[in-house]
Amino acid sequence: MHRRITGKLVIATHNPGKLAEMRELLTPHGVEAVSAGELGLGEPDETGKTFHANARIKAVAAARAAQLPAFADDSGLAVDALDGAPGIYSARWAGNPADFTVAMTRIERLLQERGATMPAQRKAHFVSALCVAWPDDHLEEVEARADGTLVWPPRGSAGFGYDPMFLPDGHSRTFGEMTSVEKHGLPPLGLGLSHRARAFVKLAEICL
Repeated sequence: MHRRITGKLVIATHNPGKLAEMRELLTPHGVEAVSAGELGLGEPDETGKTFHANARIKAVAAARAAQLPAFADDSGLAVDALDGAPGIYSARWAGNPADFTVAMTRIERLLQERGATMPAQRKAHFVSALCVAWPDDHLEEVEARADGTLVWPPRGSAGFGYDPMFLPDGHSRTFGEMTSVEKHGLPPLGLGLSHRARAFVKLAEICL
C-alpha cells in the first residue's frame, strides 16, 4: 500500500545543487522541506552497489535520525563506452572538494583512449533513484533515466555536476545550457527532461 507524504519532509542531501532541484520539485505540492544539513544530520556511508541501495541508505538514516519522513536521491552518469562508469561513483570521480571539471576531463580522456569520437560512440544516460523512508521503515522507491550523448568541450554553466557535457536526446542544448525550469521543471512550465524530474513524476503519482 502506497503512503502519502504529508507535513514536513527531510531532504537527505548535503549537495546544494540536488537540494535546490528537490525543493523546486516539492514546492508546488505544499510540502515543507528541510535539509539534512540544516538539521545537522551526518552523511551515512554509501556502501550500496546500486543507485537504489544508496538512495535507501540515505533516506533511512535521515528518517531515523530526524524521526520524520525523509526523501533521498542517488543519481549519476553512466557512459556506454566506459561500461557504465562512473555510475554510482559519479560524485567520487569529482573528488573532495568536488571539481566536476576534473571529472568531465577524466571521462573525455577515457573516451578518447577508446576511440569514442563520434556521437554514436558517446551515448550516456543519467539515472535517478528516489527513496522516501518513514521512521517506521516504510519505503517508497522509484527510478528513472534520461538518455543523451556526451559533447566536448562542455557547454553552459547552469546546472551542476556533469550537466555541461550531457546533450539530452532530441535537443540542441546541453543540460548546462538549460534553465532549471527547462531541465527539471514539470509541464506546463518546463519540459521535465531530467532523470530526477522523471523519477519525481513517478513518485508524485504514488505519494503526493
